[in-house]
Amino acid sequence: MSISPNVPSPQESYHYENTGTPRWIAALFGVLIVVVAVLAYSGYSSESRLQGDLSKAQDQSKLLAAQLDQANARLADLKGHIEVTEQKVGITQAELAKARSRAEAIRKDQVASDEKMASQLNQVKEESNQKIGEVATEVGGAKKDIEATRTDLESTKSKLERATGDMGVMSGLIAHNRDDLEELKRRGDRNYYEFKITKNKTPQRVGPVQVALTKADQKRSKYTMTVFVDDRSVEKKDKTAGEPVQFYLKGSARMAPYEIVVFDVGKNEINGYLSTPKDAGSGGASAPAPAAAAPPAAAAAPAATPTKP
Repeated sequence: MSISPNVPSPQESYHYENTGTPRWIAALFGVLIVVVAVLAYSGYSSESRLQGDLSKAQDQSKLLAAQLDQANARLADLKGHIEVTEQKVGITQAELAKARSRAEAIRKDQVASDEKMASQLNQVKEESNQKIGEVATEVGGAKKDIEATRTDLESTKSKLERATGDMGVMSGLIAHNRDDLEELKRRGDRNYYEFKITKNKTPQRVGPVQVALTKADQKRSKYTMTVFVDDRSVEKKDKTAGEPVQFYLKGSARMAPYEIVVFDVGKNEINGYLSTPKDAGSGGASAPAPAAAAPPAAAAAPAATPTKP
């Protein structure tokens, strides 16, 4: 049997199979290489991460160390503050003890002061009661004085008298001084005008009339005056202090007369008062400028200040 030249012999075929690499080994090697590469990459990555983590850990360690240093510094400051506070507390406690001692001393002083005040109050009460008794006695004496004064006043009132005027008309009560005049004003029976007239040809207004003093005799307490009333002048000659000088105004004949009473006669002056009936009013009867007996300046003469009850 002939063998074809293109068909290998069994020895050649065996030799070929022995010298060639199996495919699964190549594949295994490929897998191993891939695995090694993966492991190497994984190891590298892990190492990188570990280095990063280590770096972070170092940074955190440094940060923690810095924070620890700050904490230690704060702790040292706090310890210093605590020591200072303890010293201050010690001082405060000493001050508190001193304050308590002072308060106790003040309390004792207050108690003593209260006792002294109570004693003084009792003494003041006793003195007040004594003074009240004295005042009551003085009040009793004052009442007696008031009664005496009232008696004197009644006596003064009784001294007020009536007199017949220069016109033969019984006058009302006559005042001999200012005290008597004040009593008459209080009674209010008539209108009263107090005056002080100096010797002058120019008349002076007194209430509703005008009066001119023409003569004053101090030694004899005599005076002469002219009364200007309505459109006429009335001379009152050689009148005496305390004498009611009477006259009428027009239309007043049915009424009580007007009266002038002089208290005192001086060297060149007189002072006294004019009284008019109540229903005559305070100025109802005007006093026009006097006749030729008085100078023209009469109308401009200053007026006496009227005093009403």
